[in-house]
Amino acid sequence: MSQSAHQLEKQIVKTVQVKYLLHLPEGYEQDKKMKWPLVLFLHGAGERGDDIQKVKVHGIPKIADLNPSLPFIAVSPQCSEDSFWNAEKDALLALLDEIMTSFNVDEKRVYLTGLSMGGYGTWELASSHPEKFAAIVPICGGGNLNRVQSLVNTPVWAFHGAKDEVVKLEESEKMVHALQACGGNVKLTVYPDAEHDSWTETYANPELYSWLLGHSLA
Repeated sequence: MSQSAHQLEKQIVKTVQVKYLLHLPEGYEQDKKMKWPLVLFLHGAGERGDDIQKVKVHGIPKIADLNPSLPFIAVSPQCSEDSFWNAEKDALLALLDEIMTSFNVDEKRVYLTGLSMGGYGTWELASSHPEKFAAIVPICGGGNLNRVQSLVNTPVWAFHGAKDEVVKLEESEKMVHALQACGGNVKLTVYPDAEHDSWTETYANPELYSWLLGHSLA
């Protein structure tokens, strides 16, 4: 009997669950009509699990704790134990939609950043949905070179430590060079003496936040 061609079309409903930290900037409650920029932060592998306080160890949630005036709505989800951000894209997108619906978010100024495992997640989520982010900041991460062209219109500022033995500098360099070849708006900052921790200096730099706020979706 010869083979016959068929096609299946079926709607599948999926339930997602994610814990997250939420920072609302000073002044948010005073002006209900103001729209605020949003930054989505993806942590590294060491902060996975079910203890949400672990997410505050590094990056944006740490900065938000130290500086309540951080002028962003900051959303910091926690990845499940033994999972990776690339496998959590549906949960991240659902979370992003929920926050944008429930809070006064400027839809043209939504940013994405992450470190190490979260750096990989930043490249992946942004390349899958470039229409959602006005700019991205992947730190000591890497990604799929075959999908980087989708970010040609997304400003990217990548960071890496030259002496990183956990995620080699080449991981960022390959992504940046591939995006440059497509004509993308991308730059790479390399810390010559930094090892894997290239995020502490990055997130402590006020210039980073000014750069983010300088970009919005057309």
